Amino acid sequence: METIGGDLRHMQRTPLSESHVAALRAAGTIVRYPAGTFLSRPGKPADRFTYVLSGEIEVVNLYTDERHLPSTLGPSQFMGEISFLNGGNWSMPLRAAVETEVIEVPRDTMLTLMSQIPEMSDIVISVLSARRRRQLDDHDGALVLIGEEADREIRRIAEFASRNRIPYTTIALDTDEAAAMAQTCGIALSGPCVIFGREMVSDPSPQSVARLLGLNRDLAEEDVFDVLIVGGGPAGVAAGVYAGAEGLCALVIEDVAIGGQAGTSSRIENYMGFPTGISGADLVWRGEVQAMKFGTRFAMPCRVGLLERLEDDTFCATLDSGKRVRGRSVVVATGVQYRRLPIARLEALEGAGIYYAATEVEARYCRGTEAIVIGGGNSAGQAAMFLSRSASRVRLLVRGTSLAASMSSYLSSRLEADPAIAIEYQAEVSQLHGGEHLEAVTIRDAETGRTETVATRAMFVMVGAAPNTAWLSGLVALDDKGFVLTGPDVSATSPFATSHPGIFAVGDVRAGSVKRVASSVGEGSVVISRVWEYLNHTGR
Repeated sequence: METIGGDLRHMQRTPLSESHVAALRAAGTIVRYPAGTFLSRPGKPADRFTYVLSGEIEVVNLYTDERHLPSTLGPSQFMGEISFLNGGNWSMPLRAAVETEVIEVPRDTMLTLMSQIPEMSDIVISVLSARRRRQLDDHDGALVLIGEEADREIRRIAEFASRNRIPYTTIALDTDEAAAMAQTCGIALSGPCVIFGREMVSDPSPQSVARLLGLNRDLAEEDVFDVLIVGGGPAGVAAGVYAGAEGLCALVIEDVAIGGQAGTSSRIENYMGFPTGISGADLVWRGEVQAMKFGTRFAMPCRVGLLERLEDDTFCATLDSGKRVRGRSVVVATGVQYRRLPIARLEALEGAGIYYAATEVEARYCRGTEAIVIGGGNSAGQAAMFLSRSASRVRLLVRGTSLAASMSSYLSSRLEADPAIAIEYQAEVSQLHGGEHLEAVTIRDAETGRTETVATRAMFVMVGAAPNTAWLSGLVALDDKGFVLTGPDVSATSPFATSHPGIFAVGDVRAGSVKRVASSVGEGSVVISRVWEYLNHTGR
């Protein structure tokens, strides 16, 4: 299956050409670093591109200050992490092993060079992506979660990191490894905690981790973007790619993870160009990197709570932090979310046995237990297939009498053939059991009324689709289910224009859209031409 980048262990090294190095010399500054000098530390801005002319740079172990990897960076190689593209922070410390001479190019200048020299851009992005893949494969980064299994808030951080392809290490609370980590960092381990670098995070949350990693960018209220793209799923990220490629100043705002609901799909096999399949998170991550290469900015995790039109005809989005950002146009790409089932104590057990995504994080909680998946669509089917690798058994509960109308044929055939998966039709969960964590569920046969109580620690809800449109504050017309009306439904010439000039809608949130990843990507790419027309017509 495809992933986010190549395998560094097997990649053929492609150095930058002489003309590339000449461009770096012209744009940058030559700097000498004495042996032992740190060129980067976790949490510090990745604000420059560093090309090695002579000497040697090594990755340093955060906890021992010794060399961390057997390989080092020498002449004709370059420093960098994928966070460089978005102006984020370093996650690894790097140090000059001997006296080292480098060319340093400021980030903005380097991004301009990469846009002008695509061959150089290809090499740089391929290497940065492969480095991030190595970190993820090895669980190698500055972020350490202790007690994920015992604390719901730390599980939220694990989900945030996993879905956003942020490398982290997880350590069980009552273990020698946890005690050793606390001792190394000089902290008193009294319960679950989050460590970044060698410091304990005082207010552990996805937002605080995002700040440490530089993901939650400082946004100046006086800045005005050409387009605010609200939602970082396939449609929103595609819009970000094309907006950046067309020279628009664009900001993508996402409240949970880049990838949206599609990011929870463990394996997508019917997306063109990936014959061996790719996870939803990896697919959209690639799009995010592509958008960042063109200068599109991302802010996350940030939720838009209110959208207003100001007297100067710009739009103002108020975030859950209270910060306000402005744009000359808006693309609504907030997608949908799975509906909550009307079952007692469901909300209380969310994150403690009740889940709405099936990623590596949730799969860990399924080991040795029977997993329950509710839903009859592709996402539910993909989740069942993925969880069957770790759970002792998977039950797929389907409200209807068949999967034919709601699931792709290739997927339903695999489910039916898998001995580790049982499909139960006309079945529903009527009761949840457990204290602080889910322990069992009662399943009811809707046709016969027969009930069965099944011991489980994990139930996945993937039913229905509720659009995320409350933040639009009545500015645009919605249908009776809350989806955004566009095109002929609101007498607009563009199929993506809403009832309010300057606001466009794409992807699953748009009424009448085809709820597929490929369709969302297509709409997100095409809508930017309509945004261009609007901006040019209004003279902005």
